[in-house]
Amino acid sequence: MDALKELIAVVAKLRSPDGGCPWDLAQTPQSLIPYVIEEAYEVVDAIREGDREGIKEELGDLLLQVVLQAQIAGESGDFNLEDVVRGISQKLIRRHPHVFGDVSVDGVDEVRQNWEAIKAQEKGEISEKHQFSAKLARYYRTLPPLMAAMKISQKAAAVGFEWDNVDGVWAKFHEELGEFQQALAEETPERQQAELGDLLFAIMQLARWHNIDPSAALQGTNQRFVQRLQKIEALVDRPLTDYSLDEFETLWQQAKAQIAKEQL
Repeated sequence: MDALKELIAVVAKLRSPDGGCPWDLAQTPQSLIPYVIEEAYEVVDAIREGDREGIKEELGDLLLQVVLQAQIAGESGDFNLEDVVRGISQKLIRRHPHVFGDVSVDGVDEVRQNWEAIKAQEKGEISEKHQFSAKLARYYRTLPPLMAAMKISQKAAAVGFEWDNVDGVWAKFHEELGEFQQALAEETPERQQAELGDLLFAIMQLARWHNIDPSAALQGTNQRFVQRLQKIEALVDRPLTDYSLDEFETLWQQAKAQIAKEQL
């Protein structure tokens, strides 16, 4: 707790009009949004890599964003870090009645069901006419697009908004692919973007039906792409811009084969 108090004091000093940091003083909750997202992803990356020191450092960077947001809110009298901490403690107690109350549960699935029911009650959704759509709306507002699409798809399927079999999902994919191709040829940029979104959502349905994590899949593709470029850079003796597309393809296949061999 002493360490946390020290961090709070440091952030308060950085935000002080009397000798504080101009950059920190210029920040608003909105201007800090990219840093919140970036730091959260850097924590995830460190965890995936199993980098203990990295995890410790990145958690600190993420904690800084929490303290900084609370400091700014406190300056305007909205709330402070104590309110944040008490709020999450109370929420955890409310949503774990099987730990802090006398409710009995039988396994993880029942814990999850209770959590969702309590959450709905807290948000006053039980009596709302459009409670389901309101719940899904929170996903697209608060989650990264890929994660939100999967969540929305899963919840919709759970209430029966689902195909009878995977053939219907594939048919939907090909339908959306055709509409996207038509939009590219004939429609406005706005329609092209909308049709691309529909196509991506159809791909998400395929991922769900085949129990594939689309975020992990795309992350793996990004990683492999960069790894192959690293191998190409090790093979060449001049800037990449000096190579033709055919030469690039040859180098790409060499890098791909080399990585596959190393992974055997």
